[in-house]
Amino acid sequence: MATRSTISIKTEDGIRAIYAHWDGYVDHNGKILLNHYTHDAAVTALIDLGDISQLGVDLDKTVAYARDRGENFADVSAQMFTGTEDWIEYFKGSSCEFFYMFDGQDWIVSNGSKDAQGNYEFNFIEVEILKEIVN
Repeated sequence: MATRSTISIKTEDGIRAIYAHWDGYVDHNGKILLNHYTHDAAVTALIDLGDISQLGVDLDKTVAYARDRGENFADVSAQMFTGTEDWIEYFKGSSCEFFYMFDGQDWIVSNGSKDAQGNYEFNFIEVEILKEIVN
């Protein structure tokens, strides 16, 4: 069964994001993003691929729906969102369980839950990896 996620980058215009079908949990996609997609150019190149079936440690090992599988349906391209709520709500509709964002310096992740004030809760991927090790 797939663990779906979304991968995004914060831009001057909002949040640019793609869907990732397989292995979206922090111990897989989170670790790959943290260790292999460490600067704007690499993250932008990943998102330029559009939606992906599986994230790899580099672009050649990543399986993109359009580039690698020839699936060019309308919503395979990266999506642009004005804010965090729009982005998360859109991808919740695709059953995403993890929401990854690169802010130009750090990777953060959310499971889509909100705090008492109604704001989405995010943490650094490193912290979430440590939580998994402890548990």
